[in-house]
Parts: sequence; structure tokens; C-alpha cells
Amino acid sequence: MRVVIAEDQFLLRDGLIRMLEAHGFEVAAAVDSGTGLLDAVAEHHPDAAVVDVRLPPTFTDEGLRAALEARRQLPGALRRVAAGGTAMDPEVISKLLARNAGDSELGGLSPRELEVLELMAEGRSNAAIAQRMVITERAVAKHTSSIFTKLGLQPSDDDNRRVLAVLAYLGR
Repeated sequence: MRVVIAEDQFLLRDGLIRMLEAHGFEVAAAVDSGTGLLDAVAEHHPDAAVVDVRLPPTFTDEGLRAALEARRQLPGALRRVAAGGTAMDPEVISKLLARNAGDSELGGLSPRELEVLELMAEGRSNAAIAQRMVITERAVAKHTSSIFTKLGLQPSDDDNRRVLAVLAYLGR
């Protein structure tokens, strides 16, 4: 099955690509805007589209509008369009967490660290994670530092440890 992805957050888009390809789907295109979705659908004629409803520039309903327009312009080209939610919802993240929890690389993380990593994978900032978990940003920073240490992610000018941690979480 050929799929087009429209997701503005790089980590989520990359995680979706990896997850879909690992399960035998062909990702024809992965874009970060509604106009990009329309162009990709016109070019690739996918069987399905995974669409974040809130895309740039206003982050309100650009993805939904683009998906509806794609269906109008190319009836039958999309058999299924994600509507009413984001491309990577918390339920999917939870399933990935359950699948990866026993992996040796993530097995050393505490339940709280796994929760922080799950929220990082959803694209949340430290402030948003703190608010969601009802803890301080400093506590989030401590959990994040511990995650980096347990995953063997040393400070580096060349690498983004947050991105590497999320990729490990997504089963890279």
C-alpha cells in the first residue's frame, strides 16, 4: 500500500515513516504542509494518507482542509484519510511504548523516564512535559539527563541527544 504522510513535526514524521516501512507500507512522500500534501497526492496517487489536522501556517485545520481538497480533486485516489486527529496520537505512542518497554536499550529506564520519553516522542517541550506530568521543568531536565545517560547518549556538538533518544524509543 502506497502512503503519503503530512506531519509538520520532523520527529513524528520520521517515526511514522520508519513504522510504516517496517510494516511493509511504501511511503511515497512525507511532507510538512497542506500544500505539500496536495502536491504529493497529485503526483503519487497514494492508497492512503496519514494527515496531521493542524499544519502550518496557522496550525488550526490546514491538514484537514488539504485532505478534503485532495479527495475533491482526485476522487478515489485516497481510500482513507485520517480526520479529526493528529497523525501520531497518544494511543499509538502508548502502543509503541508497550512494545519497546522490554527492549534492552529501553529496559533500563524507569516508568517515569519512559513517560518523559513518550511525551518527548509526541514532540512536547520540557515545559509542556512538566505541565502534563505535574512536575517542575527542572525535574523533567533531570529525567531527560538520566534518559541520555542510560541510553549511552554522550554530549556532542554533532548530535542532538533528544532526537537520538526519541529515535531509540521509536525502534530505530
